[in-house]
Parts: sequence; C-alpha cells; structure tokens
Amino acid sequence: MNAVWHAAWAAVRRRKLQTIVIGVVVCAASATLVMALGLLEAAAAPFDRAFATQQGAHLSAAFDPAKVSEADLARAAGKAEASAGPFRQATVDTSEGEVFLGTLTVVGRADPGGPVDRVSVWQGRWATGPGEIVLNRAPGSDGRMELGFRLSLPGRPVLTVVGFARSVTGSADAWVTPEQVTALQPTALQMLYRFGNADTAAEVDAGRAAVTAGLPAAALLGTLSHLTVKDKATSELGVFIPFLMIFGVLGLAVAILIVANVVSGAVVAGLRHIGMLKAIGFTPNQVMAVYLVMVSIPAVAGCAVGTVVGNIFAKPVVQDAVEGFGVDQLSFAPWVNIAAAVGMPVLVASAALVPALRARRLPAARAISAGVTPHTGRALRIQRRLSGTRLPRSVSLGLGLPFARPGRSALTLASVVLGVMTVTLAAGVTMSMTAYNNAVRPNHTDRVELLAGPPPGAPVFAEPGAEPPAAKLSDAEDESMLRSLPGTSAVLAMSQLDTEVAGGTQEATILFYRGDTAALGPRVLTGHWPDGPGQVVVPSRFLNQRGLSVGDTITVQARGNRTQVKIVGVVLTNNADQIFADWTTLNVLAPGARASSYQVRMAPGTDRDTYTAAVRSGDPGLRVLPPRDGTSSTAVIIISAAVVLTLVLGAVAALGVFNTVVLNARERRRDLGMLKSIGMTPRQVTVLLVTSMGALGVVGGLIGVPLGIAVHQLVVPAMAHAGQADAVDILMEVYRAPALALLALTGVVIAVLGALLPARGAARLSIATVLHNE
Repeated sequence: MNAVWHAAWAAVRRRKLQTIVIGVVVCAASATLVMALGLLEAAAAPFDRAFATQQGAHLSAAFDPAKVSEADLARAAGKAEASAGPFRQATVDTSEGEVFLGTLTVVGRADPGGPVDRVSVWQGRWATGPGEIVLNRAPGSDGRMELGFRLSLPGRPVLTVVGFARSVTGSADAWVTPEQVTALQPTALQMLYRFGNADTAAEVDAGRAAVTAGLPAAALLGTLSHLTVKDKATSELGVFIPFLMIFGVLGLAVAILIVANVVSGAVVAGLRHIGMLKAIGFTPNQVMAVYLVMVSIPAVAGCAVGTVVGNIFAKPVVQDAVEGFGVDQLSFAPWVNIAAAVGMPVLVASAALVPALRARRLPAARAISAGVTPHTGRALRIQRRLSGTRLPRSVSLGLGLPFARPGRSALTLASVVLGVMTVTLAAGVTMSMTAYNNAVRPNHTDRVELLAGPPPGAPVFAEPGAEPPAAKLSDAEDESMLRSLPGTSAVLAMSQLDTEVAGGTQEATILFYRGDTAALGPRVLTGHWPDGPGQVVVPSRFLNQRGLSVGDTITVQARGNRTQVKIVGVVLTNNADQIFADWTTLNVLAPGARASSYQVRMAPGTDRDTYTAAVRSGDPGLRVLPPRDGTSSTAVIIISAAVVLTLVLGAVAALGVFNTVVLNARERRRDLGMLKSIGMTPRQVTVLLVTSMGALGVVGGLIGVPLGIAVHQLVVPAMAHAGQADAVDILMEVYRAPALALLALTGVVIAVLGALLPARGAARLSIATVLHNE
C-alpha cells in the first residue's frame, strides 16, 4: 500500500493541471449539492421539530357561541385523540391605539401548557391576572414594544405586556386570562384538536368531520389545518429547493463526466507509465489503485472546501426563516454534510473506476509500446476527406480531430451539453421570474396613484403634531373631478381594511375597488370579478395556504362587524394575505368609509407633470405617490443565484473542454511539431485545436437548448407549486426565437473559452522541443 501511495502522490504532483481541474470541479459540485440538500432539510425540519415539541394542533377551529354551547364542543371533542378548549376568543382592532398591531385574535387561556398547542414563552411570563397580555412573537422578530408596554385602546381595558410567546400552529395573536377576555367582548369559541392520523389533507378533513358531527352546521366559523400552517411557513424556502436541486444534479453530472474524462485521458496519456509500473512489479490491482488514489486526493480536498462553501452561502438564505421557529443559529443536519463529504468522493472514484480498470487490464509490453505507435484510424480518414473541401487546412484537420478519441469527445460533448442546459435553464428561470414579477407588480408609466387619506383601520405615520393627509373634497367629488380632467382614461377608487379570517390567526387585508376594475384591477385568472355583495376574489396563494378553493365561503370580521363572503375567482397577485372585493362589501364591514386612494390611467400623449398639477389644483389634499419599485426580494435572490450558478457550472463545463484540449495537445505533440515544421503557423495551430472543440460546441448547443427547455418546463411548475402559486402561462411561455438562437451559441462560447488557453500554449511550443522529446 505504501508503494501505491507514493506512486499516486508522485502522479498528483506531476499532473498538477489535471489535479487542479478535478479539485475545482468537485468543489463546485459539492457546494451546489450542499446548498440544495441543506435547503431541503431546513425547509421542513425546524417546523417539524417545533410542532412535535409543542404538541401542535392538527386543526384549529372557531365556533359561533350563539349557535353551539361550550359543553357541546367539549363533548364532541372526545372523538379526537386530544383536544384543548373551548377558549373564548375576541377580535381586537388596534387601529385607534398608540401602536398599530393590526387586528389581533386574543384568546382567554389559563396556562400555556395542556395536551394540545403548548405555547412556548420565550421572554417574560404567562398572563395570570387582570390587565396582563402575552403577545405571539417569534424570537428575533423586529417588535416595536418591550415587556411592560401598556396597550391602550378606546373602550377596552388597558393591557400590560408581560410576556412574548410562540405558538407553532398560530392559534392566537395574543393571550389573556379567561376572566380578562370577557372584558374584550369575545365573539367566538376556539377548539384545538390532535388526531391519530393527520399527515394528509384528507385525514385532517376526516378528523374535522368527526369532531363537528352532531353540531349545528352554521356553528363552525372557520378552521385552520397544521398542513396549511406548515406550507405557509416553508413556502419561501420551498421555492429554492427544485431550483437548487436541479443545479446540484447538473453540477454532479458535469463533475462525474469531467473526472471520467480526466482519468481516461490520464490512462491513455500514461500508457508507458502504466507499463513501467507493471514492469517493476506492480500488480494489476495496485495499478488500478494508483489511478483511483490519484483522483481521490484532489476530490477529497475539493469536496472538503465545497462543503464549507456550501454551508457559508446557504446560511443567509435560510437563517431568517428558521429564526421564526426559535432557531437562533442555523446548522444543517449531519446527514447533509456527510452526504456531500462522503458521497462526492465515492462518486468521483466510481467515475474513475472504468478507465482505472482499463489500466489494470493492459499488459506491460503493450502499454510500453503504445506510446510510440503512430496515430492511424478514423480521424485520419475523416481529415483526408475534409482536406478535399475548400475549408482551410487548419479547420479541416481540427474538425476531424474529435474522431481520434470518440470516447473522450463524447464525454466532452456531454459536459458541453450540460453546460448549455444550465445556461438555458437559468435564462428561462430568470425570464420566468421577471415576467411573473412584472405581472404581479406592474410598473405602468401611464398611471398615477393618488393618496386621499389613511385607509380605515390603518395607522397614520406622521410627524408629531402634523395633521394626517386627507382629501379636501368628498369621495364622490374627488372621483368626479378626476374623471373630468383632460387626459383621464380610467379611474379606480380603492379602500382597504385589515380583517380576521375566522379559524386561527388568519389575518388578511381586503382591498375594495370601485370604478374601472376591468381596466385597472388585477388580472382575473379563473372565475369572475365580484359583481355583487358578499363576493370576493383572491390570489392562488391565499387558496393554497388555507386549503380553500373557488366556491368556498369564509367568515371575515373587522371593526366589530362580521360577514360571510364567497370566493368567486382567482386573481394574479403574489400577496397571500390579500382579498379583493366590491365596494358593497365595504359598506357591510365599515359603513360610510371613503376611498383611501385612486388610481388613474392617463390617455396616450398626456404629460404626467401637467396632469398631476391639475389634480393638485382640483383637490390640494390629494397626494401624488411616486412610482412603486415592484422588485420582489425572492425574485432578486433567485435571479442572482441563477447567474452565479450558471457562471460556476459554465466554467466547470469549460474546464472539461480545457482538459480535453490539454490531453489532445499532449498526445499529438509529435503531429503538431511536424505540422509546424512544414509551415503551419502558431495561429493556425490554435485554430486547429479550437475548431476541434468548436464543432463539439455547435452540436452541444443544438442538443442542450431543447433539453434545457424541457427541464425548465418541469422545474418552474415545481417552484410555483412550492411557493403556493399557480404555474400560469406567464411563467412557462418565456422563450423566444432570438433568445433561443443566442442560447444555442453558448455551446460554442463554452467550447472556445475552454479550448483557447491550452491551444495557445500548444501553439507556442517550439519545433525543436517537440521533436527532441520524441
């Protein structure tokens, strides 16, 4: 074994260039693999651990106390494996308080323990007396208050914050004692259930049916499944998983191909060395071991560095998400790093096994004589045929060179194909994210947004003593004035209201529209825009995160008013907590509310400054808002990651080409010397070697682009599904003919960039040096 190690280490030191190539390739593949596996583990593990520790509720339900008694609920809960409640539940609107906290679901609960949903108090203590409240906040969240803060609301008792706690299933926004909740005017009864089987939506539905059997049908106001909570908590990370997993697989495949190519070339280029090893007494198994160890040394080093790099770069992506579950310091599960640190060298050794077995089988005499055998075969015949064409001699010789080593050329072609696939996929993902971002956050230059005043239920952020912005005219007068201005094409009035969706801490903002909704409202994907009272449309993420569908009815409550609304359509927006309704629904929840803002579309040719000046003249109280920056942080991260990974994997694929040209140049040093001796210039030698790879680049581009498009059609819907959005045509139909033509050229770019440096190095070799070595 000592002899094997010394021979392998000598080969590593002698073949520095190949060693560096293997190390860099394995490092890039390992880093990408660690990021993908780490995100896969981090997307679900924190929630699962917290859910198991806190005995999270598989189902949270809100009931109408006017239709069902607490005794009936407690009796029906016996059909669940475990239950907690009923707890009286109040809805508290903080819009008129000193600090705006939205609409709070406050539950009266004696202690944080119990058989279901054990609330984790991470700062302070539990509320035990009158005037005390505990807020549901995640550790590390950016709160605007500390322990001891006094929450004062008109018509409500003053409450002092005595603790911050965390419910993994989001059963409430705050907790008080059961006696205290009476003063907050509770309007619902909360029940928390755990079932024996609740791994699927069907099993949760079966459990819900069991615990509500025999209760009045109208008593159930709403429910919240733990699957919905988990999907919402992990959806942001989930978008990255299909994206990074496919890049990890591509990086792994490129690494395996390049390692196989490197070792195969080392065997071919070292035939005489193999023969000498066998001649001095190395057994066939020892020869094979020499080549496997020679590859494993840089592979292990590259894998170690790649694992560390993967951990460093993946951490910022997932740190914010896991902090919400009480994880202060991110660390991947041991299996993630073990899979990369052990799996990658094993895969590399497996890729090297076939050419190493070839070295094992070669007889010593044949291996020694192979180094001086003249080159003949199909490459020479093809080059002779091409010499009869009008192509320059350097080009015709270069086009025939890949046929000399078809196996090596096939491996190089495969790495180029994977590189083109990566570029095509990354370009498609980038265009999909850009198109989706532009669709859900449009930036229209022909529209003007005007603020009339604070929306009902929203905080006013103004300087101390300053009056909040407010329109001078009435709502109807403002709309009439805007429609009468020259250059007005369409007008949309909007107001918004923060509401509670019954069934847990499911807050949502309802946007009420009046006017030209067809022209200025969000795009309706399925169903129709609300055309009557009690109808709403929602984004697909709202449905997916809450387990709802078009046609379902939900109960919303705001400002002491409660109503049921029916979902009649799906709109193209990205905010999972938005509901869009007709103005008639606003009159139910907030009677007499005026429009908080207006959106105006100007006619073509209208000057924006002139138009906004006319608006200020008509009503000085209307404020013109600057154009919005519609860039999503998730889109920025994905696009940035796509660019970085494309550059990395493209460079790795170019390294494969680089290695092939190096091997070809070394094997054909004698041929290149002879060509230069009969008049071929260094530039022609460079063209010869670059052309040999350029041909592979052309073929790789033609094959890689369709494969990249096919992978895009699989990955993007998976990303959309993970992000709980529907894969609409905007995401899928992004490739256009000019872009496809440019993408096809990336194969040539990868091949030429990889071949240029070693080709120029081979061209600079002097004729005397080459022939002297021979």
